[in-house]
Amino acid sequence: MDPYRELGVGYSTVRRPDPRIARAVWAALGDARSVLNVGAGAGSYEPADRAVLAVEPSAVMVRQRGSGAAPVVRGAAEALPVRGGFDAAMALLTVHHWRDLAAGLAELRRVSRRQVVLTWDVEVMARQWMIAEYFPQVAERERGLATLDAVVAGFGGAAEVRPVEVPWDCSDGFLAAYWRRPEAYLDERVRAGMSGIARLPPEVAAAGMARLAGDLRSGAWHRRHGGLLGREQLDVGYRLVVAS
Repeated sequence: MDPYRELGVGYSTVRRPDPRIARAVWAALGDARSVLNVGAGAGSYEPADRAVLAVEPSAVMVRQRGSGAAPVVRGAAEALPVRGGFDAAMALLTVHHWRDLAAGLAELRRVSRRQVVLTWDVEVMARQWMIAEYFPQVAERERGLATLDAVVAGFGGAAEVRPVEVPWDCSDGFLAAYWRRPEAYLDERVRAGMSGIARLPPEVAAAGMARLAGDLRSGAWHRRHGGLLGREQLDVGYRLVVAS
């Protein structure tokens, strides 16, 4: 079943690549001239100056790829439909959707000489206000999925881990992108691009949103977190794992 049949509708409008994060991803690719983008979604962060082939299992996501996006083939990370020979393979905010993390990482190693995975440290993200105070269920579920330690272990334990700080005005609406803009989480269209929230039971999501809305009205959120309003960027747990 395609998990993005519902979650992915309108995805490309709220998940627009942020140029500062793009620079970090492209730097991690090193001198790679050919890149396989696994779990490519709508095509975010595909470098225009390199030869890119995308692999994406979801028809909903494939239909949202722009006219300038790289060519795409349908396929899953655990059984990539390519022979290999790529300079690099990248997998950005996707490994938590894979059915078999170890198999997917082994496939990345099979088809490329360099691997770049953007994921998150669950324990760091669990301390972020939106998770800690309103949606602790997200961290509880993520601890059972593709953790940062599991990704590093999948590359033999020798991978480099690079923190990716998130700018306050990040244009890519992933889960913790709005750490300085709490009102954005009240927008259902914004939340639809965050699988961590969108896949919660509706009653759990509604309760968390009601608490946040109440805290914003009363000023409680600003009393607890007003110090964030002077920050330009923040480490909320996102990590680039680079292996070769």
